[in-house]
Amino acid sequence: MADLSVSSHLDGQLARLCEVAGADPAEPRTLLAGLLGPVGQRQLYEPPVWPSDISDDHTPVEFSIAFNEAEPPTLRVLGETLGSPPGPLANLAATRGFLDAYARGAGLSTTRLDSVRDLFATDDPQGEFAMWCSLVFRNGRRPELKVYLNPEVRGAEQAPALVAEALRRLGLGASYRTLLEHGVRPGELGRGDRLTFFAVDLHDGPQARVKLYLTHHEAEVWDVTRAAGVVDGVDVAEIEEFCAVAGGGTHRFDGRPLVGSYTFTEGVDRPVGYSVYVPIRSYVTDDQEARDRVAALLVRYGFDTAGLDRAISAVTPRPLSEGVGLIAHVSLRLGAPRPGVTVYLSAEAYRVCPPRPRRVPAGREASPTPAGRTRRP
Repeated sequence: MADLSVSSHLDGQLARLCEVAGADPAEPRTLLAGLLGPVGQRQLYEPPVWPSDISDDHTPVEFSIAFNEAEPPTLRVLGETLGSPPGPLANLAATRGFLDAYARGAGLSTTRLDSVRDLFATDDPQGEFAMWCSLVFRNGRRPELKVYLNPEVRGAEQAPALVAEALRRLGLGASYRTLLEHGVRPGELGRGDRLTFFAVDLHDGPQARVKLYLTHHEAEVWDVTRAAGVVDGVDVAEIEEFCAVAGGGTHRFDGRPLVGSYTFTEGVDRPVGYSVYVPIRSYVTDDQEARDRVAALLVRYGFDTAGLDRAISAVTPRPLSEGVGLIAHVSLRLGAPRPGVTVYLSAEAYRVCPPRPRRVPAGREASPTPAGRTRRP
């Protein structure tokens, strides 16, 4: 593995994941190479060239598999293109370059993105990122592209006004006002509740979406179910059960925070879809425990767990009990257009986090933690 480049490592994972999703790997592998840019040629034994926030070990790529009710699993690749040399502005320019080149070549529409692009443009990007790209591969279809913009790119205090103007330009201002009135904890906007991602699909089809992500720091499950209640038809008891299983009974998520996302469409005065994301890696001992919780959720929603195990095996051959963080998030998608469960998998190109010590009854000593490579918690 030490002799592999970043690109070779990720390319192998992607090719195997394409088999799981039933996707032709040729175009996904070409797009991954373009998304990685020059960093793909670096050797794995070299440290990360940039602390990308996409993954805990700074690999600038994350995979996910979406299990859908009425169609095969969907494979997604989230990535950040790094500049040479990397930096906030250089990374933004490089990601824009990849985005524009691919959008032109694939005939994708950037109309909605272009209408708000200036709001997220700055000479001094703040926060963990400025722009990420998501490549979506569905069985038998051309790749889709989604762009993630950072509402806090001009500073956290500017995010609510920035998002308000972006959604106003897109004709979605009424839905945003409803979200702020009923989905945010009183006095917590920009504090405990943060606007962290603004996502735009690059096509004009009937299922094209604008999504806004709200991160709930130090939140209880009640806070999330209250926020989800903004969307008509959402069963808050279902969200509560999902968070309970994924979080192992955690009442207050005081590690990595819970995240909710809202889908906006024109012509309505409130969001039409909702997803909740549980950072499961913060609330398990190891990836075996994470896998078992995710498998229980898949069974709960009528999905075969074989797809999960095949996806995990496509990413890593290591025993799941020997690390934690491979399964980063698990999400429940409710409402249009594709309800289901999504599992997010870290590439672990650079490091693997060792398992956490197991909790034991008072008066008993914990077993030694298995040896492993370290990774940022």
